[in-house]
Amino acid sequence: MFIVHVFVQVKKEEVEAFKKATLENARQSFQEPGVARFDVVQQQDDPTRFVLVEVYRTPGDPAKHKETAHYKKWRDTVAGMMAEPRSSIKFSNVFPNEEGWD
Repeated sequence: MFIVHVFVQVKKEEVEAFKKATLENARQSFQEPGVARFDVVQQQDDPTRFVLVEVYRTPGDPAKHKETAHYKKWRDTVAGMMAEPRSSIKFSNVFPNEEGWD
């Protein structure tokens, strides 16, 4: 498993539009065969901050995800909504084992 946490801060006035675009992307991303999870979480004490928790089956699957029409639409839609550039951290799975992600 290849896990990516994407950290996003959006402009206050763009929170609802960002959520709408991001949920559409997440729903479609979850249908990709290489995606085991695609969670969208919003920080409670600062609703302008989000984390996208993306769990891919192989290290090559994020590149495939970035070639989809829904990702490109999301990327272009939310670009102007960002308060700062998004960042990410990549992780390796420890628990549950890979069978536990099915």
